[in-house]
Amino acid sequence: MARVELRGVTKRWGRVVAVDRMNLVIEDGEFVALLGPSGCGKSTTLFMLAGIYLPSEGDILFDGRRVNEVEARDRNVGIVFQSYALYPHMTVERNIMFPLRFKRVPREEARRRAREAARMVRVEELMDRLPAQLSGGQQQRVALARALVKEPQLLLLDEPLSNLDAALRLTMRSEIKRLQRETGVTTVLVTHDQIEATTMADRIVVMRAGRIEQIGTAEDLYRRPESLFVAGFIGAPPINLLHGRVEGDRLRLGEGMLTLSGAARGAVVFGIRPEHLSIADEGIPAEVVDVEPMGRESLVLARTPLGELRALVPGARLPWRAGDRLHFAFDPADALLFDAESERRLTEVAVTSPAAELVR
Repeated sequence: MARVELRGVTKRWGRVVAVDRMNLVIEDGEFVALLGPSGCGKSTTLFMLAGIYLPSEGDILFDGRRVNEVEARDRNVGIVFQSYALYPHMTVERNIMFPLRFKRVPREEARRRAREAARMVRVEELMDRLPAQLSGGQQQRVALARALVKEPQLLLLDEPLSNLDAALRLTMRSEIKRLQRETGVTTVLVTHDQIEATTMADRIVVMRAGRIEQIGTAEDLYRRPESLFVAGFIGAPPINLLHGRVEGDRLRLGEGMLTLSGAARGAVVFGIRPEHLSIADEGIPAEVVDVEPMGRESLVLARTPLGELRALVPGARLPWRAGDRLHFAFDPADALLFDAESERRLTEVAVTSPAAELVR
């Protein structure tokens, strides 16, 4: 397997910078996800790792060896594309065996390795079928087998679950994690789906406009987002974000004040996740605007003196309707504060009390 390193890697298309001075180390056997919205540079990064694109600047190293000019077929990289890209005129067996043609593997050895790869992804009974005779999930498994049959040192997954329905995505997330653990292959997943990234990867690289915004575990990104972008991108339903201003040791939000500890000044953004708000007998007064059932939980949207807040509350059927009044409460340790100008998280200041003092 491979230890992968990107040193100051940049990719330009004319004046457009798709990836901007990217520095990243992926350890041998690690599962890393590149996560971000469309156009952030994550797929471009993956294609540079695959050898499909050549970096405009910087170096890509596999186990300390520079591979910038090494052709894709000589990098021993397996790749699963979003479209699966199976050859429609070939059987499953021939599709899986296809990459071994370039390695000049003897036919019987190739068939043995194809059967082993098919067994790993659980399609061994489909070897004589054509892709058109397979379901979406089966096609994806075949694409995985074709990538693994090369015994690659690096496995690249480009939005591999986006064409599957919700139930199949859940199943295949578990299957890909199992395969990665069994093979120990260094793996890079590209996705815009935070659930895929947080449930599958050891570490997540959040990208924005061609740059790395933050690297960390799912817990790091959720509990300790370093920027407003990460805080808003990670978590479902999205985090509540309210703009305010520090006045001494208090934070003014709308018509309310929260007490602070630590040094801060000027415009800030207060963040609290919907699941960290609860219904209480006292706290922040709120007037219900809407209640949205979400299965075992419901999302309560309410107007408060601080601004509009959403709370994720247990229960599929709640007694509140639009116009009803209640109170929100939260643990101050769950509150996040960001500098409004730099959009970076403030680490030396904290909310000390959830009780909102109302002001006019």
